[in-house]
Order: sequence, then C-alpha cells, then structure tokens
Amino acid sequence: MTIKSDRWIRRMATEYHMIEPFEPNQIKHANGHKIVSYGTSSYGYDIRCSDEFKLFTNINSAIVDPKNFDSNSFVDVKSNVCLIPPNSFALARTVEYFRIPRNVLTICLGKSTYARCGIIVNVTPFEPEWEGYVTLEFSNTTPLPAKIYANEGVAQVIFFESDEVCETSYKDRGGKYQGQQGVTLPKI
Repeated sequence: MTIKSDRWIRRMATEYHMIEPFEPNQIKHANGHKIVSYGTSSYGYDIRCSDEFKLFTNINSAIVDPKNFDSNSFVDVKSNVCLIPPNSFALARTVEYFRIPRNVLTICLGKSTYARCGIIVNVTPFEPEWEGYVTLEFSNTTPLPAKIYANEGVAQVIFFESDEVCETSYKDRGGKYQGQQGVTLPKI
C-alpha cells in the first residue's frame, strides 16, 4: 500500500468524482475571516462538517446501547455552530460525499486545532467501494462547553492505494452504512 499525494487526490476527485464537492486547494480564509482550513493538503484531504448536528442529551436517562440505540438520546440542531456540553458528544456529517475506489482504503484523523482544545474527532476508515456522507463524532473531553464550526475543516482523510484489488469490498458485502445521506445513528 502507498499513501497518496495531493496530485493523486486531485485526479481522483476530478476524473472519478471521489469527493464532491471538491476543493483542490487548502482554504484558510472565507469572507475575510480566518477559518479552520479544509481542502486538499500535501497527502490528504481536510473534510468539513455540515450544519446538521445530533447533540447527545441524557434528558431521557437512556442507556447507550449500540445494539438498541435510542434516537431520543439526541437533539437535532441545524446551525453554523454546535455547542457541545462538557463531557458529552455530538454527531454530524461531512459536507463532502465520498466514493471510495475498490483498491483504496482511507484513515481519517481529527485536526490538531480541535485536538488542542480537548475536542476529539472520531471517524472510522472508509472501506473500498464505500460511498456516502461521512458521519462524524465529536467528543468534548473538557469540563467546559466546546464549539464546533460548520463548513470548516474538522478532520483529515489519508488515502492508501493497494497494489491489488480487494476480493470483497464494502459494497460487495452490502455494508449497512452504504450510501448514507444524513447523520446516521448506529445500526445492527
């Protein structure tokens, strides 16, 4: 496997619509203001968070169970910012829609700007032939409220291309998160 460069990412996004919408450069300013950067970097792509959030709440005193998840544990928020309570979390989705080639695997890591504030971004790998909007999880590890900015960079995707095509892709397995459109809750 080889890690892929900005040149490869631009080609795959342009020719194969791997990332839509796609920003071929690194964007650091918008409307005259500094923002958390997004777009193509040297060896990855910095993804943005949309303005659709599901904010975790314990108002119903539910048990967090991945096999029987209670959607009432979230409050839907549509805003340019999301305030995450102390020691809580929120789900969101990316602005970008991804179509991962059959011979590619990605790893996604949170941006250091958020990590330095105690905000952890958790995203699972994008498997070969997975496609959809990415569901993001933001954990506020601090004892203070934390702010997430919509339409700005939140994490970096790193692309690995294999020397050979996988025998069974995510699409072949009928993966349960294939083609997800919005913020998607756990499924069994």
